[in-house]
Amino acid sequence: MVHPPDTLAILALALGIEAASGYPDALYKAIGHPVTWIGRLISGLERGLNRGSEGRRRVAGCLALVLLLAATGLPAWALTGLALWAGPLPGFLLLGLLCASLPAQRSLNDHVAAVETALRAGGLEAGRRAVAMIVGRDPDRLDAPAVCRAAIESLAENFSDGIVAPSFWIGCLGLPGGVLYKAINTADSMIGHRTPRYAAYGWAAARLDDLVNLPASRLAGLLIVGAAALRGADARGALRAMARDAGRHRSPNAGWPEAAMAGALGLRLAGPRVYDGTLVPDAHMGDGRAEATADDIARALSLYRTACLIQGGLVLALLTLWFVGIG
Repeated sequence: MVHPPDTLAILALALGIEAASGYPDALYKAIGHPVTWIGRLISGLERGLNRGSEGRRRVAGCLALVLLLAATGLPAWALTGLALWAGPLPGFLLLGLLCASLPAQRSLNDHVAAVETALRAGGLEAGRRAVAMIVGRDPDRLDAPAVCRAAIESLAENFSDGIVAPSFWIGCLGLPGGVLYKAINTADSMIGHRTPRYAAYGWAAARLDDLVNLPASRLAGLLIVGAAALRGADARGALRAMARDAGRHRSPNAGWPEAAMAGALGLRLAGPRVYDGTLVPDAHMGDGRAEATADDIARALSLYRTACLIQGGLVLALLTLWFVGIG
């Protein structure tokens, strides 16, 4: 229904709106957020379907994923048609506004910056409370460098799956692409865990999330490399760390932006971490120092914001090239 370059124009508008205003608190209090709506649907399906043998749970998880994609993708497709029925200009404006709820550039920046601010103003305990808002590991086990590393790792990983990936799918498929991606990613975050309750039921969601994040994770790493080159960080180190370490990460995708960020900042990120009292083994990303500081969070945020600007610039460049005939 909507194809490039129209989807690129919608994406450019959405990124600009979200960067300027984020998702307004008043709107969230009034109606919630698309991710919260998707989350309630996932929870309802899980309560009704996740039972029985391992084989039955796996089949039920596949069925739940199909129902989730239908329940989110079809309304997004219908909304696209209704918006365009109103005319090209109002339709594009409405679709840009709707798509602006899907990337989280401003929100991610604010949450990670809050960790830096808390560490500087309130010390370790304040930093632990702030970082607990964005990571799943036990904050009481984290010393100050570990709090800083956790914030930087979350920034890098969420740059990929919270900004670059929804942008990629909006750019390819418009609002339906962005909504379907958010549904898959939210399902993975809620049920895609290797625990007795979710290992079988969440298998399909986790595997599909790995697949749809594949292009964005590599692109996110390259955007961080580009930001490092522009900001005077170690761009060669970022490339070297990606080539050497990304494939060793327990996630097939998270290692790319994390390794790039580690190499750019001269840090050693990831490695074994404790979740819910259980030590989860993982490879280190980068071979720099482990003693990260609040200054490193500030440097990571600078790279992140620059990478977001590069992404926006690339969208505008592709749109321009399309209109002059190369696309």
